[in-house]
Amino acid sequence: MMKLTAPPQTSEFDVFGLNQTLIRDIDRIGWTQPTPIQAQAIPPVMEGRDIIASAQTGTGKTGAFVLPMVHNFAGGKGLRGLILAPTRELAVQIQESFEELGRGSHVISIPVYGGVGIEPQVEGVRKNPDVLVATPGRLIDLMMRRVVKLGNLKMLVLDEADRMLDMGFMPQIRRILHACPKDRQTLLFSATIPDGLERLIHGELRNPVHVNIALRASTAEKADQRIMVCDGFEKQPVLLKILEEEEGTVLIFTRTRIRAERLGRTLKQIGYKVARMHSMRTQAQREQALEGFKNGKYRILVATDIAARGIDVANISHVVNFDIPQNADDYVHRIGRTARAEASGRATTIVTPLEVGEVRAIEKAIDMKIPRFQGDGTPIIEIPPPPPQPFGRRKQMILPQSRLRRR
Repeated sequence: MMKLTAPPQTSEFDVFGLNQTLIRDIDRIGWTQPTPIQAQAIPPVMEGRDIIASAQTGTGKTGAFVLPMVHNFAGGKGLRGLILAPTRELAVQIQESFEELGRGSHVISIPVYGGVGIEPQVEGVRKNPDVLVATPGRLIDLMMRRVVKLGNLKMLVLDEADRMLDMGFMPQIRRILHACPKDRQTLLFSATIPDGLERLIHGELRNPVHVNIALRASTAEKADQRIMVCDGFEKQPVLLKILEEEEGTVLIFTRTRIRAERLGRTLKQIGYKVARMHSMRTQAQREQALEGFKNGKYRILVATDIAARGIDVANISHVVNFDIPQNADDYVHRIGRTARAEASGRATTIVTPLEVGEVRAIEKAIDMKIPRFQGDGTPIIEIPPPPPQPFGRRKQMILPQSRLRRR
């Protein structure tokens, strides 16, 4: 008797020509259709073209380069792919995508980043992986030890390239590029293209295809944005009111690591389940904080901008800028942590009247007027002028526990 078999299922990712093992892994993790950045970037990447892709975080850009790399490197051997990322958190996030999508194709990737011992990473690299996911500084360390050799590299990805430029990594990046073969394929992903990045592009990419998904400094479309105006000493009571009135996970951004540490400790003393994520925390502490925030152990994560592009957590209900970011790009990336992948969310920025100039600069850059409210929730048309301050600008303080209401 002839055995009947079910017809093979079709996937919307089939149009890219990806191998069927990879298609099955895509189905397994629940991806149903390509995001716009994947739909536009994957075809030229599969053709071997260099690309420059402009897209904000949360649009699926990691899949736009991981999928072609897994397809191209399946069945091969040796280091052929390199992904550079600005932060340890982003490198770990990319590595997790490789583990999911490269499983069936047996494409092995190794993450290498600073803040942890180098010897385990040396041992990992010596196992001859297909792909390295690296921060620039640690990769340079491994190259100086002659552990990593890039002579056979086929694909190079610069992820969050503008952020690497902001963090001062351009000398390391140029050194890494010099060690790569000239005939490699280069993929550059960046939210914005500042002047320094323009110069790099002209010197290193060959007739690249441009993919533009989001306008410069555009914000997440489904993020309900608002400005809360109060005196500096009222910032923390306003934050507590937000936390009491709303449910769900909250990501709070501060401008400095000291303020993140103090605010996190204060919220923990009040009774909230809170984790802290900034450069004073060890790598193990940062990974524990992010994992706890992902799995629901912590409702609140207090972070500095070091985490703005490295956090990939589904269903963050609310992003709160306890301190207004220094520029529009940082604002975009902060609030991009909510309303991801077609979901909705809220983004609140708590400001003082002294910060009206920063607010207007952000609004000009994103081409929209953000609704304004007083600290008690009353709508206002414009931020009132600050009162006279003969003794200079008052400090914005985080109140001691004794002066706060307990929950």
